Amino acid sequence: MEGNKTIGHQKIPMEKIENETARYASFLEHRLSLYKLAGDLVQQHDVDIGIVLSAPTNKPCSFLHPTVEVVSQRLMNPNVELGDTTKLAATCVRNNVNEIEYKLAELKIREDVASKQNVILDQAKEMREIGWWEDVEKLKTDEVTQFEAWLDVADFNMKNRLKQLENEHILIFIILLYSKK
Repeated sequence: MEGNKTIGHQKIPMEKIENETARYASFLEHRLSLYKLAGDLVQQHDVDIGIVLSAPTNKPCSFLHPTVEVVSQRLMNPNVELGDTTKLAATCVRNNVNEIEYKLAELKIREDVASKQNVILDQAKEMREIGWWEDVEKLKTDEVTQFEAWLDVADFNMKNRLKQLENEHILIFIILLYSKK
């Protein structure tokens, strides 16, 4: 392993980045990583956390959870219990964060399902384009199962739509009958 010359997990010496644009870009990247780690700490350990940074542009940046009041009170008086209003505000913020995290996880699941459906639709489209009816014998077992499931869904949807159209026509016919009386 002595001769390993890849960049991999080598130690990088800490030096000030002289180029201001590169320094600011690096700061933004590291700030986001720090905020993500702080958010993970909050989610995993239900802690109060506060981070205050001064950007290279001398603008302050902060990450405070659950609220500024809670973090500052804990910093000033770590052994004193929080007041009722502060506890209530902190609980509301935590509940909001948990709700947003739940919605985000739900959206991620929906995105994954939609992505898988797109792959299946793309495969079905590809099969139609290459003349699938001529190459059915070449399909693998799982491809036949997928194609059969796709056909079942299409059959169900068409029968359902036909039933809807029939019901609409029957309803229109009944309305016409009663309107003539």
